[in-house]
Amino acid sequence: MKKIEAIIRTSKFGEVKEALREAGIDFFSYWDVTGVGNEITKGEYSYRGTVYDTSFIPRQLLTIVVRDINLQKTIDAILKSAQTGVIGDGKIFVSEVIESYRIRNAEKGDTSLYNKGE
Repeated sequence: MKKIEAIIRTSKFGEVKEALREAGIDFFSYWDVTGVGNEITKGEYSYRGTVYDTSFIPRQLLTIVVRDINLQKTIDAILKSAQTGVIGDGKIFVSEVIESYRIRNAEKGDTSLYNKGE
């Protein structure tokens, strides 16, 4: 099992979600995150009287735990759908997962990551 953490542009979230669904990855978690990086967006931006600090970069962080058999197609789906070719497209990190458990019935290992009946 592997854990994939992908930081992507907020504007690409819908495309990535659809690409993952088409790849058979229907379950993942995501968060709104803020960071700093190589993307040059310093200063302030004003819209309708509200001043926004543009030195922080909003992104989406996706966390997906997959069986080894689904690793490459998951990464390919993210790469293909999240890429714009411009600095700031994001990063993908892959790490080992030692064990997983389904809380409902205490299944563990690969079988806890998918529903057998489906």
